[in-house]
Amino acid sequence: MTYTYQKTSHYFAQVADDIKDLAEQELIAFGAQEIRPAYRGLYFLADKKALYTINFHSRLINRVLAPLITFDCHSDNYLYQTALKLSWEDFFNPSQTFAIFASVSHSKITHSKFAALRLKDAIADAFKDRDGKRPSVDTQDPDVWFNLHIDNNRATISLDTSGGSLHKRGYRKHSVEAPMIETLAASVIQLLEWDKTTPLVDPFCGSGTLLCEAYMVASNMPAGALRKKFGFQKLPDYDALVWKKVKDEGLKKFVPIPSGLISGSDILRDAVTAAKSNCTNLNPDHTMLINKGDIFKINSLENKIIVCNPPYGIRMKANEDLSDFYKNLGDFLKQKCNGSVAFIYFGERAYIKKIGLKPAFKRPLQNGGLDGRLVKYELY
Repeated sequence: MTYTYQKTSHYFAQVADDIKDLAEQELIAFGAQEIRPAYRGLYFLADKKALYTINFHSRLINRVLAPLITFDCHSDNYLYQTALKLSWEDFFNPSQTFAIFASVSHSKITHSKFAALRLKDAIADAFKDRDGKRPSVDTQDPDVWFNLHIDNNRATISLDTSGGSLHKRGYRKHSVEAPMIETLAASVIQLLEWDKTTPLVDPFCGSGTLLCEAYMVASNMPAGALRKKFGFQKLPDYDALVWKKVKDEGLKKFVPIPSGLISGSDILRDAVTAAKSNCTNLNPDHTMLINKGDIFKINSLENKIIVCNPPYGIRMKANEDLSDFYKNLGDFLKQKCNGSVAFIYFGERAYIKKIGLKPAFKRPLQNGGLDGRLVKYELY
């Protein structure tokens, strides 16, 4: 059977709407063509090398979907009967596991979980009819992920070539409350326009996500360097030699970073412990320096890139007013950070005015359900 992606070489990258411009730049750099924006993502054309490169290197994209079949879908029975006919053995066998994530809009099938269930039944029944065995579902770490998208009664079944969300880099084994998602942290690092030589510091480092993403950029480490597998390895036309070349070329570009180029601190001991552990997973040489400390007791942070995601309610007591905290932060930046540039992520925009500094720019960036802003301050 020949699938849609094989006929067209077109794929769909799932990416947050507010960083599509950054993700498009990534796709171009990795060899994608004919990039076209859509709701919650970007369509693009790619050959195998570009597809593998995007999955291995992208810091901003969540998943890349390879469309298998598109069809009219006015009922769950038609969904089931159509899916039953696909050659699912092209992608996995009944001893392996699978999972489905689905979305529906403006269609007669109104519930995504029900749509996913009907597709799951079709896949399982197809194997049972052919082999007498049903594959198992594993929603945590399946061997293969499938996506079902139904819009205006038009359904597309795709294989997730990423093999699970790409934001899961593999370094974050420990966390603190309300961590910044890796793709957002990577967006922040990209927006710094960092020269990789100016010292970068995060005085509210939490579990170290911003530090880790900065390290991966500074060292040229591919975002997927720690991932054990990718979904494109399940495609029937997967080329192991092309993948080996992409992987080897990516890893050869790694360069060690000097000690102290990236550093961080946090007032919470648990956060420092988590950050040290996560950073060590990327940087066993411990050239990223992390310590426990209160930002307001730091003598100075001059001539540096300061980037941080301060506490904003979720990591503090519920309904606590942080106005004084942000005023003190603004005073610290004005008095002790001459020659530095600060990039502060505000989960709650109301506090931007409390800091008492004139922004050089403000960029909308969502973090989960938070309509946050990244704000740049040039300090003299």
